[in-house]
Amino acid sequence: MVIELFLSLSTAIVITDASIKNNIATSISHTHIPNSPLIKTLHHTVFVTSTEAELFAIRCGINQASIKEDIFKIIIITDSIHVAKKIFDPLSHSFQASTVAILSDLRQFFTNNQSNVIKFWECPSCLNWNLHKEVDKDSKAFNPLPIYPCKTS
Repeated sequence: MVIELFLSLSTAIVITDASIKNNIATSISHTHIPNSPLIKTLHHTVFVTSTEAELFAIRCGINQASIKEDIFKIIIITDSIHVAKKIFDPLSHSFQASTVAILSDLRQFFTNNQSNVIKFWECPSCLNWNLHKEVDKDSKAFNPLPIYPCKTS
């Protein structure tokens, strides 16, 4: 299935992951766009939940894929599909800042072409799928060094 998608010149595949180590969250997305180099987006932040980190990774991937004019289909592959569902849940008040930013990008994506499509696929880490395994490895590779070790618990 993924090989067929890679052959489609109008489909972007975004693989996301996040991890938290020592109160430092790592959000990462790998965006695969045909005839383009791999786009890796990596962010670190402190004192956020894993849900916020995952939403941010999804946001970065959607942002990278949606700005390409020749992309009409975006597929988000994540091991946290429950987080992706929060994007479309109006009752998730604690995640409104992230969801508003994502929905703003999606609004522009769908305004550009009414036939544009976005899909969310779940890929649990236990499947060890090569593309997701690389993203997962990158998200866990960061070893934070505290600037103020006395303030780290």
